[in-house]
Amino acid sequence: MKSYKIAILAGDGIGPEIMEEAVKVLKLVEERNDVQFELMPAAFGANAYFECGDAFPEETKAICDQADAILKGPIGLSHEESKKIPIDKQPERGALLPMRRRYNTYANFRPVSLPKGLAHFSPLKPEVIGEGIDLIMVRELVGGLYFGEKEVGVNDKGLRYVKETLEYDEEQIRRILVEAFKLAMRRKKVLHNIHKSNVLKSSVLWNEIAEEVAKDYPEVEVKHILVDAAATLLCLNPGQFDVMVMENMFGDILSDQGGGILGSLGLMPSACQGDEKSYYEPSHGSAPDIAGKNIANPYSMIGSVAMMLENSFGMEAEAKNVWDAMQGVFTDGYSTADLSKPGSGVRMINTTEFGEKVLEKLRKAPKVA
Repeated sequence: MKSYKIAILAGDGIGPEIMEEAVKVLKLVEERNDVQFELMPAAFGANAYFECGDAFPEETKAICDQADAILKGPIGLSHEESKKIPIDKQPERGALLPMRRRYNTYANFRPVSLPKGLAHFSPLKPEVIGEGIDLIMVRELVGGLYFGEKEVGVNDKGLRYVKETLEYDEEQIRRILVEAFKLAMRRKKVLHNIHKSNVLKSSVLWNEIAEEVAKDYPEVEVKHILVDAAATLLCLNPGQFDVMVMENMFGDILSDQGGGILGSLGLMPSACQGDEKSYYEPSHGSAPDIAGKNIANPYSMIGSVAMMLENSFGMEAEAKNVWDAMQGVFTDGYSTADLSKPGSGVRMINTTEFGEKVLEKLRKAPKVA
């Protein structure tokens, strides 16, 4: 029997609620397969800061170091609550970015997937969605503006200023492009390279390296597109995209737009992978305004489990069963209040009920040989 250690970081806001449903799925996967998961809960984010003064405590680091993979819930607080934590210790700066640095999780994969049968979730017209949306955004995650040197102060004119550095070296760019090309080879062999080379020198270097890497993947058709044009076309014709690769900030913005064309970031799980360790998380935030109401949809959290099963543990068939189970609940006409409004023609259920329906379908899924 194979055995894996998984760090469970429930996070803030709705994190514990949706993580509870994800853990239930993991336990059912154990029952259905010759596998054992050792789940290791740990504090992470604002809850950890209020408990011990550190959003990424040493105890949590030790647990994550031991883990074969990390399953992370959303973190963060409302704007007003965030003011109770010093800026550099707030969850994003004090926990998330340090975790990315610690495990060098440079490759972020965010699937933007909406089968035709679920097109009612999207604000886009049916004729725009066509046969459905199925693309993956590949985002560089540990470089660029977010990780560059930062300086704040008062200049010689007495004006407050801020300076943040956008920095990449060719190895950082090359390794994320290689991941994107490999993914494109497994899919439709089309890669959209997203850049802003008409303004940014960093994009000029990015594109030079993209052309170099492309020589190793002659079967992949590379399409270069400016980031602002890509944002427009995601709304006008998302079906033209399959694999999109981009630097850190572009990826942050466009992947949120990806959630927008689906109808919610609640439909977007993600994988953040390094050479030695990966973590999996919903793309959305902690939604403190609905925390504790049992109305948050656990789709993206359970979808992150599916991505972990496939990418970290090689359980592709069972991962597909999990995806099919989740989408099957929607297909049956159910939704949660955070994703659908009353009168939209769907039957409203709560967080726990959605999770239970996923489990029901997964129990009926074909056993993996």
